[in-house]
Amino acid sequence: MSVTDDPEEATLLERIQDDPGPAMRWLAGALLLFALEAGAVVNFVTGLFGPGMELPTLLSRELIPNNGFQTPAGVWKETFLGLSPAVAWGIRVALVYVYAIVCTWWLWRGYLVFREHYRYADWTPRDDMIDRLRGHRWGQFGAVIVFAFVIMAMFAPALGPTTVERTIQDPYSYTVDYYDENGELANVTVGQANLGARSQGTPDQNVGVMQYDEYGRFHPFGTLPSGKDMFTFMAAGARVSLFIGLLSIGLSGFIAASFALLTAYYKGLVDLAVVITGDSIMSLPRLLFVMLLSVVLADTWIASIYSGGLLLALIFAATGWPILWRAVRGPAFQIAEQEWIDAAKSFGQKPRITMQKHMAPYILGYLLVYSSMSLGGIIIGVAGLSFLGLGVSAPTPEWGRAIDIGQSYVTTTSWHISFIPGILIVLVVTAFNALGDGIRDAIDPQSEGGEGEGSEAVAAGGGGA
Repeated sequence: MSVTDDPEEATLLERIQDDPGPAMRWLAGALLLFALEAGAVVNFVTGLFGPGMELPTLLSRELIPNNGFQTPAGVWKETFLGLSPAVAWGIRVALVYVYAIVCTWWLWRGYLVFREHYRYADWTPRDDMIDRLRGHRWGQFGAVIVFAFVIMAMFAPALGPTTVERTIQDPYSYTVDYYDENGELANVTVGQANLGARSQGTPDQNVGVMQYDEYGRFHPFGTLPSGKDMFTFMAAGARVSLFIGLLSIGLSGFIAASFALLTAYYKGLVDLAVVITGDSIMSLPRLLFVMLLSVVLADTWIASIYSGGLLLALIFAATGWPILWRAVRGPAFQIAEQEWIDAAKSFGQKPRITMQKHMAPYILGYLLVYSSMSLGGIIIGVAGLSFLGLGVSAPTPEWGRAIDIGQSYVTTTSWHISFIPGILIVLVVTAFNALGDGIRDAIDPQSEGGEGEGSEAVAAGGGGA
């Protein structure tokens, strides 16, 4: 069947087959971009569950090394093009973010190709949503910070001036070359070098922001009291926070959407049972309940997966779904009362098909908004648990633990230990809330300025083709 015969009945694949040129050109560019950093994607996915594969990538420390040593004449050896470690590290970071920006732009380009060549409708409510979001400055601020945070997590091994294995997990298995006071090339383990680069609040024991230690190692965020590089710690901690946040919000959203559809479709005793269950969970102090569960389950096998990260994600999901369910229950009931739902029932359509095709798309807008806002709360909750010693277990990096170990040095020359992770947590949480505000106002313009939800606009936004 040709698209020109009946475009509204043709599937997307059939439309692409009718005019494959634009899609193939976009796909070729996407494959090229993916091939450049395919190793980073594989390393990220496998690294979530422990020491993973280390496939070579284009924007890697092996291609743009920043770990070297300086000769007595002031010449840097074993660094990228003989540049100083700070410059070499800055080049690698800049290239990583440029690559991420290009990939994001190419995804946007793919949407434009779809809209121009393969979408049968000249206009959908989603077009207005995107236009409103593009003009929403507060939402754009959130999107930029969230983008930087996600890229920091995904490319943590490439962004850090060193690796987690070298400086945190197994520092005495790696060495550092440097010229000693006699002008001779010497060798010391990373663990010993860390002891000489500790930040412990005094001028003679502090490596601050954008400084080198005595072994020629560059530390963008300074060092921890143990002498470990703080930027590497923070980048790896971002990966942990992102994993816990995405997994927990994904599970919470799935449970909330499923229960909202079931209660709206069947009502009666099904709704009552879910209401009682959800309200019972919401009546408990969530943070205290999470702390209790994390302590009780600390010795189980699941707590050993990803240093307790998987356990925390499941606990936050189990305690957080009622909040999202409450947010989408109302819209689900509104959609369930529409005439087309009654028509689907009268024609004998299976309940699963009705909920999946005719109800679910209209609550996704609400679910996306509240999930974005809840994600920041999960990140700060994980940081709070780690601050109390109940979160992700050491030595796996986590932002809250950095605040904990640096709180004694807040008023000293080592102020950076607590201040930097604290600022980053505030920025990321604020950014997720700002992004949620932007998405809400884009989906439902009536909600801007606190005027209400506007269920019809949200439904149109969530279900636009």
